[in-house]
Amino acid sequence: MTDREAYVEKLKAKLDEWDAEIDKLEAKAKSVGADAEVKYHEQIAKLKEHRAEASSRLAELRSASGDAWQDIRDGAQRASDALGEALKSAWSKFHS
Repeated sequence: MTDREAYVEKLKAKLDEWDAEIDKLEAKAKSVGADAEVKYHEQIAKLKEHRAEASSRLAELRSASGDAWQDIRDGAQRASDALGEALKSAWSKFHS
């Protein structure tokens, strides 16, 4: 397995993990009062935006030729990091 393939697989696994976390947050949003539910869904919408960006970067990585993937990797890593931070922030808001 090449470095690129390994990185793509690692990022895909992380996105799958985060999809499950977003699903948990959506389920939690359904179990709260109407006011809180609106706030939850606002946070979830932001998470989904970050998720879409990370997914887009993953697609770019998969289609990049030769060494170009290394240039794209930095953007993918930033998108991945942003999603991870947004999830942490959302969970902390939901638990407060």
